Amino acid sequence: MKRTVENEVVIVGGGICGLATALALHRKRIRSLVLEKSEKLRATGAAIIVQANGWHALDQLGIGSTLRQTAIAIQRGMFTSLSEKEPKELAFGINQEFRCLKRTDLIKAIANCLPMETIRTGCEVLSIELDPVTRYPHLMLSNGTILQAKVVIGCDGVNSTIANMVGLHQTKLLRFSTCVARGFTKYPNGHQFASEFALISRGQIQLGRIPVTHNLVYWFLTRPTTSQDSIISKDLPLIRQSLVESMEGFPILTIDMIRSCKLNSLHLTYDLKYRPPWDLLLNNFKKGTIVVAGDAMHATGPFIAQGGSASIEDAIVLARCLAQKMHNSTKVIIDHNVIEEAFDKYVKERKMRIFWLSLHTFLVGKKLDTKSLMVRAVFLAIMFVLFRDPDCHSRYNCGTLHHEEED
Repeated sequence: MKRTVENEVVIVGGGICGLATALALHRKRIRSLVLEKSEKLRATGAAIIVQANGWHALDQLGIGSTLRQTAIAIQRGMFTSLSEKEPKELAFGINQEFRCLKRTDLIKAIANCLPMETIRTGCEVLSIELDPVTRYPHLMLSNGTILQAKVVIGCDGVNSTIANMVGLHQTKLLRFSTCVARGFTKYPNGHQFASEFALISRGQIQLGRIPVTHNLVYWFLTRPTTSQDSIISKDLPLIRQSLVESMEGFPILTIDMIRSCKLNSLHLTYDLKYRPPWDLLLNNFKKGTIVVAGDAMHATGPFIAQGGSASIEDAIVLARCLAQKMHNSTKVIIDHNVIEEAFDKYVKERKMRIFWLSLHTFLVGKKLDTKSLMVRAVFLAIMFVLFRDPDCHSRYNCGTLHHEEED
């Protein structure tokens, strides 16, 4: 039996972006409902690297100080090419705050700050359509419920159901030919690694290593995708074996780190999808009172470690824009046009920010994809011209959750 329920703001997706958006709205005194199709909140990907721009956004949510206690500060970055003798300093936003968080810690910190009954798990959105009279969206859920919402925010990831249902993305996602494996290695008696982001490279294979705590290390490895990866990705011991085999010539300490990793933390993404930078300039990302954020808006590769932070920035900007328009409205019932104006402002503010992040990620990903030294040199030259400042992304400030017109 179908039943109809009204909710003012519905957020589809209970990942980092969805929960951050709910918390940002909560800080602005706007109630929301988060729908997560899984039976419990998940944190795919083991860890998230958070640079200065991300920490600013987390501070705006009021959880930065709590999360800093779970991760040590990274003091420097070092790049080692196994074809060269000496390592080089890695300029990668290390000049500002740089830490690596367990995704479970981040998800838990956000969820713990939300009011009871904000999150509803086991709720999959089957369809969404606009009411012909009110023009507000109706969502049909897998349990037969119809949600009538004034605002729908799609934070449902790369393969966004919301974006596809309302035709926000007219072009298909593209794929990198590089895959990435991630995991944790635990050292009960403490590890010997410095508080640094170490990147080790041999040909098309790169290993990144970042201490999370004095007993836990996060690492990732990128390599060319193979025809067997769809099978390998389903078998944790097989993932570990394939990684060790690909690390021929790497320092024994790094190989042992992979061999000793926590199997349940392993994750291999062999189908790295991204939305091309030019697509971000052409898309509108909203339709009526429906809008997207996070990976649903700007799916990129993980190569510059900004995807998670950019999603939290989205949450701050979206909540600020929506609250400003809603709180300044003199109408008791929020008007359709007021919401659209808020979304227009949000999209305008975010578009160029995510374009530059996406372009940088695209160039790094394509450099990893190619075997040609000449093509690789071309990508490096373009990056040198456009992104010679290593702190250009981490220096970005998404603003606060306050607005002078509200004070």
